[in-house]
Amino acid sequence: MNSGILLVDKPQGMTSHDVVARIRRLAGTRKVGHAGTLDPMATGLLLLGVESSTRLLHHLVGLDKEYLATIRLGWATTTDDAEGEPLDAAPPATVAAITREQAAERMATLTGVIDQVPSAVSAVKVAGKRAYQRVREGEVVELAARRVTISAFELLDERPGDGWLDLDVRVACSSGTYVRALARDLGADLGVGGHLTALRRTRIGRFDVAEAGALEGLDVAAARLAPAEAARRALPAIAIDADAVRDLRHGKRIAATSGAAGAEPVADGPIAAIGPDDVLVAIVERRGPQLKVVTGFPAEEGA
Repeated sequence: MNSGILLVDKPQGMTSHDVVARIRRLAGTRKVGHAGTLDPMATGLLLLGVESSTRLLHHLVGLDKEYLATIRLGWATTTDDAEGEPLDAAPPATVAAITREQAAERMATLTGVIDQVPSAVSAVKVAGKRAYQRVREGEVVELAARRVTISAFELLDERPGDGWLDLDVRVACSSGTYVRALARDLGADLGVGGHLTALRRTRIGRFDVAEAGALEGLDVAAARLAPAEAARRALPAIAIDADAVRDLRHGKRIAATSGAAGAEPVADGPIAAIGPDDVLVAIVERRGPQLKVVTGFPAEEGA
């Protein structure tokens, strides 16, 4: 099939690699990759690239994300989610005393630019090996904090239980944020422990889960988002003429204007160069007064 980006609504219980393997069979190609993992317990939006569009995934990984999640207050777990072993539970009366206002107040302190310590059972690499692999091998892993941006941490609903309190929340955040770590830190701040029990990714940049297809019975060819359209959602874009297309595909640089008509100079950073017939030709970057290819796309697969 032609190159393209697929929006898939990942079901619970599958790894992101499982989804890639399924799409490889459906698309009849080994050239399939994804732009950021989802834990097996999580559902929601997964972006996949097919054929040469796998080259575009690098520019999609860093897009901001949005999630709907359920945080259970009352105890922490070894993995910061429901799949881990429970740690000491807080006294039920202490949990029951938490008010909506207290929870919202503590959530506000975890909003904005924060230094977050990722969950020990995560895909963060430590000396070349994933942290979760080291934990499974019995190592004690201590990860360094990383700076992330939480643009929204919103309390939607609360449901008290016997010794626990469930909070339904919406999180909008930068790439690299661990919602499990937010659950852990919120529970710690409230003095009762906390962990994640449900997670659904609803948005990646300008890609929304409402557009995504269910994996079961997915028509890969029909669901394919053209490379040019996907690139326009993720990056600034310029239209280039046939002469500029030829130059870029021959490794030459072109003037830093949006096409031969002499439009305003383009901004710094990655830019999608889109040729006639809405073909994604390359991702380019400014080098002085010119644009240089940083990621090229084959002519036969750019449509």
